[in-house]
Amino acid sequence: MLNALEVFTTVVVGLMVGVEFSVAFVLNPILNALPEDSGQLGHAHGGRMLGAVMPVWYIGSLVLSALWAIAAWHHHGVALVVIAAALLILSVIMSLLLLVPINNRNKTWTPENRPEDWKEQMNRWERFHYVRVAVIIAAFALLVAALA
Repeated sequence: MLNALEVFTTVVVGLMVGVEFSVAFVLNPILNALPEDSGQLGHAHGGRMLGAVMPVWYIGSLVLSALWAIAAWHHHGVALVVIAAALLILSVIMSLLLLVPINNRNKTWTPENRPEDWKEQMNRWERFHYVRVAVIIAAFALLVAALA
């Protein structure tokens, strides 16, 4: 049972990392290169779509990691899982304090109602997102290392 939890948690976190990495290094550069208002509209739609899914994924990843740490408390590698869970907590805190407020504004913007500084706000969101991606990659790497 513990092995199944370990593998399932690692896969769930790994998929989350893949989505967030893709947003940072594939999707956002594509949207930013689109002409006129298309990029901003794409960012708003992505904010609505991923804003509905990612909170469940982040919290689910954290819960699975915590369950792994509890179930494997006296096993080899549990310290790596605990550190990974702490990094996932950090990613949730970063999301709530830094990224979600910007995303909540962005997902309502249209070319007619967006603020003058919308590009600066999106650039700030992207910088915070790069840091969050690094944090969740580190958490994923620790979970993989704990499997060994």
